[in-house]
Amino acid sequence: MLVLVAPGQGAQTPGFLTPWLELPGAAARVAAWSDAIGLDLAHYGTQADADAIRDTAVAQPLLVAAGILSAAALGDVAPGAVAGHSVGEITAAAFTGVLDDTAALALVRKRGLAMAEAAAITETGMSALLGGDPEVSVAHLEKLGLTPANVNGAGQIVAAGTLEQLAVLNEDKPEGVRKVIPLKVAGAFHTRHMAPAVDALAKAAADLTPADPTVAYVSNKDGKVVATGAEVLERLVGQVANPVRWDLCMETFKELGATAIIEVSPGGTLVGLAKRALPGVKTLALKTPDDLDAARELIAEHSA
Repeated sequence: MLVLVAPGQGAQTPGFLTPWLELPGAAARVAAWSDAIGLDLAHYGTQADADAIRDTAVAQPLLVAAGILSAAALGDVAPGAVAGHSVGEITAAAFTGVLDDTAALALVRKRGLAMAEAAAITETGMSALLGGDPEVSVAHLEKLGLTPANVNGAGQIVAAGTLEQLAVLNEDKPEGVRKVIPLKVAGAFHTRHMAPAVDALAKAAADLTPADPTVAYVSNKDGKVVATGAEVLERLVGQVANPVRWDLCMETFKELGATAIIEVSPGGTLVGLAKRALPGVKTLALKTPDDLDAARELIAEHSA
């Protein structure tokens, strides 16, 4: 059984969209999306530097656009399940027909702007913890006033909070943690610091009419499969200020019988986690169009 997954913020790198725009029809699709949301996606995906695409209001729509574009390049795909990490949940909603492509990009544009505004209230950020026992790490983070904003499985937790709190964490690591790595994000996402963005996103979501997912949609909230478009949309709104439980998503992939995982562009992070947490499951990251042939072979072997 094939699972199609989409990465979250921090996966973007300068110029990563360039090779995808060379595919037939891709530049025209991206130009139409750019006009619809008032953001030059081609510019940011090909010419902008790392600081420019670190901006939450830019990074989020750029990632969703890349995910939709690279998935479309695969042709007809019949995954058994879909999921996305953080903002990748909106990409996954587009994969499974909950939102059409333009609606997904319009929603993520509003999400990015709202989260950027919330992040500007207080200087906050996120850092990944490598190694250590999850229970020990979570207790230590809470002692420092930090939130375990992403529980990613495979021994990885992402802490979020103020820059001062993260500086303390860097000097006072939980027992067993080898390294604390600052992430390329502009705020403490999936924490109480994002509460103002939830209200803004709820207003944007109220104008949408979601369809029910056509395949199993696995939610970041608790790793559960969500059956209705209305609940998917409700969860997309609430997840802005709630922790990402990717560990539980991977447990669900296993329960569903996953045998292969493909991560859309700019892939790499989620298949890396899967290699450690789901031994025996084949993985592939769609980094460039050069990966499409291998991905299609995997789809032929493992799709429903």
